[in-house]
Amino acid sequence: MVTQVSEQSFERDVLMSELPVLLEFGATWCGPCKAVAPELEELSKELEGKARVVTVDIDQSPNLAREMGVRSVPTFVVFHQGQPVTGKVGALRKAQLRELIEPLLPRAAGALKPLEVAQLLKQGRVSLVDTREAAVFARAHLPGAAHLPLEEIETRLAELHMLPGAPVLYCRAGDKAKELAGTLASAGVPVSFLEGGVLAWEGDGLPVERPD
Repeated sequence: MVTQVSEQSFERDVLMSELPVLLEFGATWCGPCKAVAPELEELSKELEGKARVVTVDIDQSPNLAREMGVRSVPTFVVFHQGQPVTGKVGALRKAQLRELIEPLLPRAAGALKPLEVAQLLKQGRVSLVDTREAAVFARAHLPGAAHLPLEEIETRLAELHMLPGAPVLYCRAGDKAKELAGTLASAGVPVSFLEGGVLAWEGDGLPVERPD
């Protein structure tokens, strides 16, 4: 649930929060603020336990709005450890709001973002492991990826260790690879996985190999 913050509760609810905070400066008369309210509510539910989503009414807290240099509403500011770290003005969709706070959210053990993997790949420090079906892998896969189907990996762990770099598992959307990485980690075989999978990789404009 989105919390309404006042000048009196700002220090407690925002500056002293242990979690990252996405703060909206809005007003009851602001049309775009009303339009973005359902998006904020949804995001607040999704981020429960990971981040806080709060709102400030600039008419009720004019000093706070002035101190933060708010000139129009809605204005969004992300706070982390008591400091404003980023912000954006205007009505944003849920995905855009999440993008603002995403870098500060806790990450699953072994999670690597596409750009991080691309950098490690360039340095020869990791080896990509495609866990999708053989037919899908044959059509297109990430550069230099080895193929080990999801259901076979636990019986072929030796092959993971024989790869030239540390294995990074990936699937289409990242969820299955994440689950498998968690299973392997609890069995004492920690491996990394590509957060967001092939979809996130392509979303970041990174290359995909498509054999003829």
